[in-house]
Amino acid sequence: MGIGVAELAVILIFGIPLVAIVGGIFLAALRILRGGPTRGGQMAEDETQLVQDLHQGLQRMEQRIETLETLILDRERKGQAR
Repeated sequence: MGIGVAELAVILIFGIPLVAIVGGIFLAALRILRGGPTRGGQMAEDETQLVQDLHQGLQRMEQRIETLETLILDRERKGQAR
């Protein structure tokens, strides 16, 4: 028996993106093996700095939230103790 319409649709839906992904990985691997830059050097440094700045900002925000939680819990404890 031949391939039905449903089977053909499934093959096309999953096959085409799979070929694109595998091709992209192959091209990236080839670029790395040839020693060429995957992106501009300055752009990669800028992105690294941006990620580090975001990480530091998120750490400060986490500390502030923990401080606020502590203050709120202390007030609730004082209110319940009375």
